[in-house]
Amino acid sequence: MRPVIYVNGRFMTQPLSGVQRFAIEICHALARVSSAQGRPAPLILLPDAQITEQDAPNLPRRTVGRRHGQIWEQCELPLAARHGVLINLGNTAPLWGRRQIVIIHDAGVFGHPESYSWKFRLWYRFLHFFLCRTRTRLVTVSEFSRAELSRYLRIPASRITVIGEGADHIARVTPDTTILARHDLKSQRFVLAVGNLAPHKNLTRLDALARALSLRGIPLVISGSVNNAVFNSNGTQVLPKPATYVGRVSDAELRALYDAAACFVFPSLYEGFGLPPLEAMACGCPVVTADIPVLHEVCADAALYADPTDPEDISRSVVRILDTPALAQELRAAGTMRAASFTWDRAAQALLQIAQDITA
Repeated sequence: MRPVIYVNGRFMTQPLSGVQRFAIEICHALARVSSAQGRPAPLILLPDAQITEQDAPNLPRRTVGRRHGQIWEQCELPLAARHGVLINLGNTAPLWGRRQIVIIHDAGVFGHPESYSWKFRLWYRFLHFFLCRTRTRLVTVSEFSRAELSRYLRIPASRITVIGEGADHIARVTPDTTILARHDLKSQRFVLAVGNLAPHKNLTRLDALARALSLRGIPLVISGSVNNAVFNSNGTQVLPKPATYVGRVSDAELRALYDAAACFVFPSLYEGFGLPPLEAMACGCPVVTADIPVLHEVCADAALYADPTDPEDISRSVVRILDTPALAQELRAAGTMRAASFTWDRAAQALLQIAQDITA
């Protein structure tokens, strides 16, 4: 009988961001992949609080412990998972876990400390240094992140396994087009940006683009919010104007925005993977993205690249797509093909194999 594989469910009680999106989708995929195997290993989600049916990944679950958050994760979770393998999906894990995997998505707290609160930086740096000096299996989502973590944590890159991410989830969502009417947006007549207000997301450098689009009567639409417990932010007063701010949106609304946008722009200075450009590609939206290594790794030749430190270069790249229908169509086709090569089932299969190797 194979040992039980437990999944740290702390992400289910956290605000939705890229890490939580990863955790939700990989859990759905783990359930699909495991059930398709001839002898699936038991998979059980362990959340730190009761969660509703509609929010829960498609895994058996058992609520454990009486505490919440970090105290629960460090004290009660390892006790509940002591007889199996524990998969930790969101950068953190018990310090004293026996057989466990932790997915560290990026090295942002080292490379871009200005984007995070000092408490968050201190805890993450200590935790990651400690975990990488135990028998915990380290996993990340891109070759770029593996190199970064190897450098900052001072461990061989071979200690870290890369599993990637997926974009196929967005194709399964039925678009909610009411968001377009609510904000008076017309199909193929706006440019979309998605990101929280953390400094490394670099939304402030869309100011030149916002002005250029305004002269054409085309709105720049920005979706996203900020978790001030994690990120440092100076607030919306420093963000580009004029722009249409739609705040945090549902998956169905986001799908409608991707489908209808003439172009998606992603000026981020730092990512561990860079899921939004891939989501846009999966929806057939042409992409302008930051000219940084990880986004070349993810987007390859299916996007147009711009210097994220040069607002004029970002603006010129977006306008080029708007003014060149043939280029836009070429990017739509290339983007759709590129996004299809990233699936959650493939990532889940790689993660499940690591867990099964531990139990062998």
